[in-house]
Amino acid sequence: MKKLALLSLLTLFAPCVSNAANVTLYYSPSCPHCHHAREFFRDRVAYEYPTVSITAVNVMDPENLPEFRSVLEKCELSSGGVPVIVVGEKCFQGYASFMGDEIRDAVAIDMTDDQRRIANENKSALDSDADAFRSAHAARANAIIERSDVTSEKKNDRGGNPIYFYGLIIVLIAVLGFVLVGHRKK
Repeated sequence: MKKLALLSLLTLFAPCVSNAANVTLYYSPSCPHCHHAREFFRDRVAYEYPTVSITAVNVMDPENLPEFRSVLEKCELSSGGVPVIVVGEKCFQGYASFMGDEIRDAVAIDMTDDQRRIANENKSALDSDADAFRSAHAARANAIIERSDVTSEKKNDRGGNPIYFYGLIIVLIAVLGFVLVGHRKK
């Protein structure tokens, strides 16, 4: 009886936890394949799958390197080449346009039938008039969370604003100049 109650509870909540897989894109700003991958996620995946969470991680930021190394190990990738795309539990290294359908399949693996239907409708709408669809769903333009943005905010919190630093230097030089000139006149 307890097993039946537990099974019915799990069945009741199962549709609520189904969702598109989370995507993490490890990239380098100087990598051309990374730029193409970022465009694919920014211009296509973010709009096709409104429930997907996409995080872009700049591996050139030293604070992100330990995580990147851990992902390389988890994915059993011997080369440190980028981009590395992690969709749920599936890993891709490199990017070319022919990989789009395989990435979409990985994103949709845990989706409900309704979510897949919506994704297919969104893909068709993008294929027919991408600009109009993106305009109608402008909020998705910010769907990618940029990990290096978070890191640079942390750096600014620690280091302060460089304008204040340079202003302070100028004031100190001016005061030093007045002190030195004052000593020469005596």
